[in-house]
Amino acid sequence: MNELFYEELLNIQTSGKKSEVNNSVYYHPYEPTPYSALEELKKHYEVIAQDHIVDFGCGKGRLNFYMHYLFHASVTGIEMNEGFYHEALINKENYLKKSKRNEESIQFLCCKAEHYDIQPADNRFYFFNPFSIQIFMKVVNNILRSIENSYRETDLILYYASDDYRYFLENQTAFCLLQEVELPSLYEKDTYERFLIYRFK
Repeated sequence: MNELFYEELLNIQTSGKKSEVNNSVYYHPYEPTPYSALEELKKHYEVIAQDHIVDFGCGKGRLNFYMHYLFHASVTGIEMNEGFYHEALINKENYLKKSKRNEESIQFLCCKAEHYDIQPADNRFYFFNPFSIQIFMKVVNNILRSIENSYRETDLILYYASDDYRYFLENQTAFCLLQEVELPSLYEKDTYERFLIYRFK
């Protein structure tokens, strides 16, 4: 399936070139996860309607709409860039007009990732290399504190994960690598083009 197919199916506009979020070195440029990669994730990783997915650095909301539409999961998008946040809200309005889905199960918040208050129902967290290791560590520690207060099986889904992300998770947290989802041969020359799922249980 090509990009246009899903954009029309979901009635959204999330494509575009990378663009700077701000002048900070801690937050990386916007780039949506390719739909072809999301299709591969769908084949190998189970998401159910009872899951609540949080996408850090959600941009215009592609991952959120995809997961909400295909799995009926609750989704929250966290985006610090006001421009992308407002585009996500426009996409949400257009998506709901066509899909007739439950509005309460999809939301977007405009804030820094490390300031998001992890909710007890949040159990799947998505990262497409959105920020520096320093910010990632703060976010993961917030997730761990939430698990201490309200235990549940929790997954971190990493796409194009940096070595720093992996080292931190594997050496300084209780998250263990559960699954690796390799992408088709189109990406075989780039070893970072894959999904890594880490689980706390």
